[in-house]
Amino acid sequence: MLLIFDCDGVLVDSELLACQVDAEFLTELGFPYTLDDILREFVGKSLADAIRQIEGDHGRPLPPDFSARANEILFARFETDLQPITSVRDAILSLPHPRCVASSSTPDRIALSLRITGLDDLFQSVFSAVEVKRGKPAPDLFLHAAARMNAHPQECIVIEDSPAGVTGARAAGMRVIGFTGGGHCREGHADRLRDAGALDIIEHMRDLESAVGRVSRL
Repeated sequence: MLLIFDCDGVLVDSELLACQVDAEFLTELGFPYTLDDILREFVGKSLADAIRQIEGDHGRPLPPDFSARANEILFARFETDLQPITSVRDAILSLPHPRCVASSSTPDRIALSLRITGLDDLFQSVFSAVEVKRGKPAPDLFLHAAARMNAHPQECIVIEDSPAGVTGARAAGMRVIGFTGGGHCREGHADRLRDAGALDIIEHMRDLESAVGRVSRL
C-alpha cells in the first residue's frame, strides 16, 4: 500500500495564508478577488491553471513577473507563520506504508513548506504538478507519483483536502481519505469532499491510522 499525501492543507496549514496573500496581491494588481473567492475557485489547483483562469476571467494577462513576486511575498509569510497540521508527524510515523507527496505547488514551495515545518525527512519522494501536463483535478499527477513509486493505482490511498485533488485521485483509480482539519476548511467542506469521491473523512490527523485501515479494506 502506497500513501500519497497532498501538501498544502494536509501536511502544512498553508492554504489560508496562501489565499490571503493571493487575494491581497491580485487586488493590488487590479484583479479583484476576495479571500472567499480564492478559497472557492483555486484551492487544490496548480499555479499555471489558476493563472489561466484568472486571465480568462478578466480578459487580460497578469504581469509577467506575477508568479515570482507572489512567491516572494508568500515565502516570507511562510518563514514567520507557517505551521504543520496538528499531530501530522506522529500520524505519519504511526503508519508502516511507503509514502510520498503529490502537490499542485511548485517544487521550491513544497521544499520550503516541508523544511520550515520539520517534515522533510518523512517522505521517500516529492512530486509536483510542474512534472505533468495537467494538474489536479486531472489524474496525471497521481498516476505519475504511483508509477515513480512502482505502485499500481489500486494499491494507493491518497490523503487530500480539496475537491480538485479528490477528483483527480479518484479519476486515477485510487482510494481517497478527505481531510478537513486545515484552517481554510469552511462549513460544508466534508460534504464537498464526499461529493468529489472521498471514501472516508477525517478532521484530526490522530484519526489517520484508523481511516487508512478502513479504506484499505474497501
